[in-house]
Amino acid sequence: MPGTLYLCATPIGNLGDITLRVLDTLREADLIAAEDTRNTLRLLNHFEIKKPMTSYHEHNKYEKARELLDRLHRGENIALVTDAGTPAISDPGEVLAALCIEEGIRVTSLPGACALITALTMSGMSARRFCFEGFLPSEKKERKRILGQLKDEERTTILYEAPHHLRATLAELAETLGSRRITLCRELTKRFEEAMPLTLPEAVRYYEENEPRGEYVLVIEGADPARLIEKKQAVFEEMPLEEHMQQYLDQGLSQKEAMRRVAADRGLSRRDIYQRLKVK
Repeated sequence: MPGTLYLCATPIGNLGDITLRVLDTLREADLIAAEDTRNTLRLLNHFEIKKPMTSYHEHNKYEKARELLDRLHRGENIALVTDAGTPAISDPGEVLAALCIEEGIRVTSLPGACALITALTMSGMSARRFCFEGFLPSEKKERKRILGQLKDEERTTILYEAPHHLRATLAELAETLGSRRITLCRELTKRFEEAMPLTLPEAVRYYEENEPRGEYVLVIEGADPARLIEKKQAVFEEMPLEEHMQQYLDQGLSQKEAMRRVAADRGLSRRDIYQRLKVK
């Protein structure tokens, strides 16, 4: 019978945040696969756990995955840990978990520390609906595309960023999103934990004068739905009414449904649309 892959959340700062279940699993697993064995060794030594380890990281995630899958198929249980937080979130563990599921190997996740949830809940931003983008792409075209999507994103958005890229990222966000509110979280769960609520322009100015330090989680206010509606309506108001109607008729909609859609697009009643078309 195949073994199980255990995705073990580890502390993002404060060692007291590790769960008893994760500690038991690390003690009982046949092997611990770690993003950085040196970091994980410090964690294991603190809790007096002695287990064989192997490295599993961004640069060997495909070839090493095959080796780990073979061991799982032989019945071994493997605990996967990242340097900090929950494996498979902005982490190569996502690849291994997906391959295990494809091959019928059981995967289970042991809840615990997660930087994005920690930052979101302490930011004061709306947590009813949110999206996580991880690190923005480094490739310029793809980065521009993602930033363009965030411009109309109504949900609270969470990003990760390294200190040496923070200034450039804040400048791009301010240019694209304007004066939205942002909470910059750093050193989460550690002694010098900080959550700074600012606007994007304020954040740009602050870090022009102050050196970014530590890994950042950026929690960004979503777009104002009312402003998005106004923006959409403004676009349609520039379009001739007949052309607007024809677009929906060409899609095979009935005249009644096309009129309803046009009314919704323009923030008017269906009667208003009917009267305007009738007059013309």
